[in-house]
Amino acid sequence: MQNRTALDQIKMQIQWNRLLSVVEEQAQTLIRTAFSTATREAGDLSAGVFDAAGDMLAQAVTGTPGHVNAMAAAVKFFIERYPLDKMEEDDVYITNDPWKGTGHLNDFTVVTPTFMDGRIVALFACTSHVVDVGGRGFGPDGRQVYEEGLNIPIMPLAKRGEINEMMMEIVRANVRNPVEVEGDLYSLAACNDVGGRRLVEMMREFEMESLDDLGHHIIEASREGMLKEVRELPFGVYENSMRIDGYEAPLDLCVKMTIGEDGIDLDFAGTSPTSKFGINVPVTYTEAYASFGVRCVIGSRVPNNAGSLGPVRIQAPLGCILNAPHPCAVTARHVIGQMLPDVVLGCLNQIIPDRVPAEGTSCLWNPVMMGGHGLTDENYGNSQPFAMNTFHSGGTGARPGKDGLSATAFPSGVRNTPIEINETIAPLVFWKKEYRIDSGGHGKHRGGDGQVMEIAHADGAPFVISSMFDRVEHPARGRNGGGNGANGRISLGSGAVLKGKGRQSVPAGDRLILEMPGGGGIGDGNTRDRSLLSRDVRDGFVSPEAALREFGANIDADGNLAAAGDDD
Repeated sequence: MQNRTALDQIKMQIQWNRLLSVVEEQAQTLIRTAFSTATREAGDLSAGVFDAAGDMLAQAVTGTPGHVNAMAAAVKFFIERYPLDKMEEDDVYITNDPWKGTGHLNDFTVVTPTFMDGRIVALFACTSHVVDVGGRGFGPDGRQVYEEGLNIPIMPLAKRGEINEMMMEIVRANVRNPVEVEGDLYSLAACNDVGGRRLVEMMREFEMESLDDLGHHIIEASREGMLKEVRELPFGVYENSMRIDGYEAPLDLCVKMTIGEDGIDLDFAGTSPTSKFGINVPVTYTEAYASFGVRCVIGSRVPNNAGSLGPVRIQAPLGCILNAPHPCAVTARHVIGQMLPDVVLGCLNQIIPDRVPAEGTSCLWNPVMMGGHGLTDENYGNSQPFAMNTFHSGGTGARPGKDGLSATAFPSGVRNTPIEINETIAPLVFWKKEYRIDSGGHGKHRGGDGQVMEIAHADGAPFVISSMFDRVEHPARGRNGGGNGANGRISLGSGAVLKGKGRQSVPAGDRLILEMPGGGGIGDGNTRDRSLLSRDVRDGFVSPEAALREFGANIDADGNLAAAGDDD
């Protein structure tokens, strides 16, 4: 590397940028061909290219940290099961094993070897969330992974171009939405195929016989870029903990961060043990979101690959909820795993408070709703059976120098599913979807607001919801003097309050009401710019009562600030 000329280095940078465009086209192919709304509308996916050793060289910008960073570890499991010398051209391999993929059965990971001139030059991998894998359905009520649906071990999806029809037949027979799920598996194979073809075109254009030299440059440059930023931090040990709702009891997530010359170590000793229910987290998913928490503020501009991920090392004791062994139930692992960036950022706030956001809703509020025979005590009648997973979010925490984002998913980054799409694929009516006033934590910079949704069956029939929500009992905390975000709430139009987790019924003719949490604020609310606060009140994000109570400002509903000495 040291003997490269300036022209060689420029050429290699062009190749690196071209590789990034290859994996982005790979991801966009998955979005364009996907059947499920989770992939097509919300972007719950990942795509990337790996060297022959299974190290990730590049990932698509499109995708979620839980999928991308867990997939980064998954490819080596595929190579362990099917060594490269056993792979053939047009082979495609698949699994949804939670401990060898991205943490639960609804995510399928597909790996495809790319051949050029008769030998493997790279591996492409992708992941997406499918709507159903059978079992109890997507929800936290399982007691073991065997109850949670169909588990496909690492095996061929296609061998020498021939689809494994026996596997496909088993999948179709065990899921509630066979057309959507089968279509998604084909879309995963298609996106890897596009990535492989574009890579070969690129390599021939640049007269490359292998990716070895480029891959080594990518990994080493990224590692050094990450370590450079780590070494600018104060070395030492920093600890943080966060209490969240859990299922049967509250949970404590504890971390000790050690910053040193060779990187950052995160140790989750002291974290609560595994749950009896399906909120447990396989360690690959823990690694994915814990490392992402660091990367949000340390090395955020360094490309995400094996080199930049390597200096962040994760440990979680076996048997804690963040390193759940088989056969723990894990379907709702995202509810816990997506809290980890907030836990990690709490350590970094102790040394770089000007760069760290406040806590947010963090876990998705993605209700799974189902209707059909036997799901409720009431008769379902002749209405259309359905199973639908829709993605929505509360507010993020306030950011350094900025307010939090309302109704926005962080850290997952998935988009809200449009209600118009939901209503076309299920017999549901979304009567309300609006921002939730006063839900963002007060502060110099406000937390992002949650949202309120009201949902009913179009025919007035009963249906069920599988709740996988948190921040109902324990809200997002503000930082550095900022206020907490509002707690979430799940209820019925008739007045009954539902639990944050578990399968529950919405009676015939009733409405489901979801009030999503807000993010925490940063700084003293009394120091908030009054012109911004006036705008908040005028636009309906803050009530006049909250402006006076939380911010110490007398503002009317039109956003007019009372003059000094005026009566309240």
